[in-house]
Amino acid sequence: MSSPGGRRVGRPRAVERVGWGVDPRGELLGAAAELFTVKGYAATSTRAVAERAGMRQATMYHYVSGKEELLVALLESTVAPSLSYARALLGEEGRGARERLWELCRADVEVLCGGEFNLGGLYLLPEVRGEGFAGFRAAREELKGAYRELVGEAAGLEGGELELRTDLVFGLIEGVILVRRDAPGRAVSEFARATADAALRIAGV
Repeated sequence: MSSPGGRRVGRPRAVERVGWGVDPRGELLGAAAELFTVKGYAATSTRAVAERAGMRQATMYHYVSGKEELLVALLESTVAPSLSYARALLGEEGRGARERLWELCRADVEVLCGGEFNLGGLYLLPEVRGEGFAGFRAAREELKGAYRELVGEAAGLEGGELELRTDLVFGLIEGVILVRRDAPGRAVSEFARATADAALRIAGV
């Protein structure tokens, strides 16, 4: 079915959007990723998300409770792959801490910068401090803990110096969202490797 302006409404689009899946929730996440990063979270209405996903606003609420749920899911998608990889790296015994730290930095930057939209930029939203984002913050803190463990092992640090170096390394990795915003055409793989090199220097390895 089409609206008077010719825009398709009703069922989610199954072909036009790629990357988030063709299921309704995936369509909504893809639409939210685009609108939140391009138009802004506060300026985006649930109606706009629904229309961008090709469905009615009322239909949207069958799949998500609202904008906050979509934002939580998008933020968690930027942490979950890196956290899963970090857990695996911490359990590895065949590689030294320096190499594993470098690999985590590289992979994390790939996740933050590898998508179509700069989802990492959503970290800066004041809404992220709300109770509904506790799960995301906990996952992010666990990821930072993995960095701390690898920095400490690789550089032989502990105490306050370890905390400082971890903060600096983690800040560098998450800071790539600002660099990507200003230089979106930069090759992600090269950028990720260069950032990992810089992170090890900051760690004092």
